[in-house]
Amino acid sequence: MGTKTVDGAGTGAEAKNDETATEETAVDVTKASEEAAEPETAEASEAAESAGAGDELAAGEPADDEDGEDDEETLLLDEEPEGPSGVGQGAAAVVSVVLGLVSLTGGWIGTVAAARETLIGQLQTSSTASVAKQVKEVYGDAWQTTALWAGLFALVALITGVAVLVRPAFGAPGKAQAPWIKSVAWAGVALGVIGLLLAVLKYSDALLGLPSTS
Repeated sequence: MGTKTVDGAGTGAEAKNDETATEETAVDVTKASEEAAEPETAEASEAAESAGAGDELAAGEPADDEDGEDDEETLLLDEEPEGPSGVGQGAAAVVSVVLGLVSLTGGWIGTVAAARETLIGQLQTSSTASVAKQVKEVYGDAWQTTALWAGLFALVALITGVAVLVRPAFGAPGKAQAPWIKSVAWAGVALGVIGLLLAVLKYSDALLGLPSTS
């Protein structure tokens, strides 16, 4: 009986040792599996983070481009001058001066009109007409025609110059007119007034009237 007890105890101890070894082996296998899985998990996490960062960059590039385009458009809008640039006003002022000079010096339209009136006077006046009538029909009407055309040019020059001077009142508020435009416009107005005054005086024979034939 004593021998059986010893054998039973030995068998129990061996069984316990086998169970302990089995547990240790299972623990080792579990640790090895966890250690092998950890690098894979770390690599997967790094890959996911890299992919997420790439997506963010890809999504952010158009936004950056759009922001850059918006900034450029804003700068262009800020640089663009507000209101009229003054080019048309300057051109109109120059035209006013030129028309004023034409009213004083004469133009081809006035010359042709005067020559036509002279020809009409010669055709309609007989050689037996009085000298006073011949002078009036041949020369007087032609001179008045020249004065009429000069007055028309002067009037247009005056209106154009005044329109340039009053244009800022109907344009963008706070937009100052260039000084040179004002100067040229005033010159056109002055020439227009002078030309109109001389044309009226000549048309009415108050200036350089017909000579007396008596």
